[in-house]
Amino acid sequence: MKKSSAQLTKMVFAKTLTVIFFGLTAVIIFSLFVNVAEGIINQEGITTVLLGSINTGVIALAVFELALVVKKEYASPNDDEEKDAVSSLRETLPRFIGMVCVALSLEGLIMVIKYSQLELAGNLYYPVAIIASTALLLTALGLFIYLTGKGAIKEL
Repeated sequence: MKKSSAQLTKMVFAKTLTVIFFGLTAVIIFSLFVNVAEGIINQEGITTVLLGSINTGVIALAVFELALVVKKEYASPNDDEEKDAVSSLRETLPRFIGMVCVALSLEGLIMVIKYSQLELAGNLYYPVAIIASTALLLTALGLFIYLTGKGAIKEL
């Protein structure tokens, strides 16, 4: 009985979080369209509007991906095929980390472009740190995948 109530609680929270993340994605996309429309109406630079919209779109995609991961991993009952945590993480983590890395690298590149246009070369430490942390995150993901490979799990 406790197992079924724990599963029910897990499913309720997962579905609630999934709805929240899908809602946040919709709000971010709406904000994207509003910002593009305001940029066109106010006749801001097209480069600034496009870079901002790309950044916002990637963030919306990352939140959407997070909602899909939560829905897949926690909201669907998997009584008959219960997987261990490592196998579950090996399936979902690369997609989410990949999205985060895309968002971080785009943010770093956008900052490099902005700082170079504004001739603020002294501030290039921030985008370099973002890009370096993205590389470190990808390296850690690759190490995780390597260490949790099918052969590595059997050896443990």
